[in-house]
Amino acid sequence: MTGPLVVAGDVLLDIDIVGSSSRLCPDAPVPVVEQAEERPRPGGAGLAALLAAAAGREVVLVTALADDERGRRLRAMLEEHVEVAAFHLHGGTPCKLRIRSGGQSVARLDAGEGQALDGPVGPRVTDAIAGAGAVLVADYGRGVTRHRAVRSLLGELPPGVPVVWDPHPRGEPPVPGVRLLTPNAEEAARLAAADGAEIGGTGLSAAGRRGRHLGRAWGIDGVAVTLGPEGALLCDGSDAPFLAPARPARGDSCGAGDSFAAGAVGALADGGSLAAAVTEGVHRASEFVRAGAAAALAAQLAESGTARLVPERGEDAWDVVDRTRRAGGTVVATGGCFDLLHAGHVSMLQQARRLGDCLIVCVNSDASVRRRKGPARPVTPAADRVRVLEALSDVDAALVFDDDTPAPLLQRLRPDVWVKGADYAGTALPEAETVRAHNGEVVLLPLLEGRSTTRLLSTTKGNAS
Repeated sequence: MTGPLVVAGDVLLDIDIVGSSSRLCPDAPVPVVEQAEERPRPGGAGLAALLAAAAGREVVLVTALADDERGRRLRAMLEEHVEVAAFHLHGGTPCKLRIRSGGQSVARLDAGEGQALDGPVGPRVTDAIAGAGAVLVADYGRGVTRHRAVRSLLGELPPGVPVVWDPHPRGEPPVPGVRLLTPNAEEAARLAAADGAEIGGTGLSAAGRRGRHLGRAWGIDGVAVTLGPEGALLCDGSDAPFLAPARPARGDSCGAGDSFAAGAVGALADGGSLAAAVTEGVHRASEFVRAGAAAALAAQLAESGTARLVPERGEDAWDVVDRTRRAGGTVVATGGCFDLLHAGHVSMLQQARRLGDCLIVCVNSDASVRRRKGPARPVTPAADRVRVLEALSDVDAALVFDDDTPAPLLQRLRPDVWVKGADYAGTALPEAETVRAHNGEVVLLPLLEGRSTTRLLSTTKGNAS
């Protein structure tokens, strides 16, 4: 890529009002949110531009901004991270305000009906698009992609400049030459229906049919239908679409689509294939959600005026615990060797996860397993055991400990609930005192009869002989 990455589209001001709630309003059945704190951030194309810049790229944001208080706040936040080339937005700056408590949205208020109307855009906008090395169009239906001058400039880009178009049902069809279209499943259904294609059903099959229809209708090389926690399905004209699965991630998904599009256009700008771009987009979106998504970005901006935007690494167990506690949630933990994962393990983990807002699994290290089980164990090394556990939707994160008991780890973890199997009934758990010292509780859960790693191994040896 020789020129900057240009993000073109509609910018919104997103504001989270974050507080705690423990009672209902006396005059209506609604929660009272107390100790509320305002956390503003750029939304729409502004968020996409920030996320693209987080990868270390030179980013120019082409958008329309109003000269009102909200517009000036937006410009100030954006110009700390990206170059802004803006023309006039007619009307008030669009603003979406979410009231949140306990990690959940209680209500959303929308204000500002500003629209980008045809008119002069100025030389900064013209030069930015003409000199782009790659383009991400983030259409939020507010008129930037309908503006004649902007559409004309986008349509005149050289063939070697990759364009990713993130559409909106109230937006405009993409210009010719777009490399990748990135609707989510609902947007793909609405866009296909608006084009006269009544494609019923849900799931991968329906997403594939809609993606192929949009690709044919708009002459686009690739259509990636994003599927939330299932990843993204790339329809690129081949016999079978390519599915890029997502790493399990719970929590607020606000902004995940922008993170996906920013990751995808970055990969294309670096010369990657469509499949590589979709895979990178899914990876970036998963990490974004795991790190707290747009709400975490707002918190970072509120604390320091700047933001890390996207974590250098995925969210680890300590991040999960910290986020859960900040949201007033319950931390559940359990532990064991988990040498050969079986149905009994899965049943206990499913039950444990229902007891709180996150589940941390404490895993015996290889040395710890050998001391407990003998020199032939573990069958599976700790790194592989952790990877398998963290692939389960009920497990938020795993930690490895090297001691004979998890008590030293629990001293730091301080779970609200510590879970063990009912086979420990009537025995003294060495870690129970540590858990209760921090006002936690120890809970025993029922087991599936006849399931154990030892039994599996003995059965395998018997069959082999």
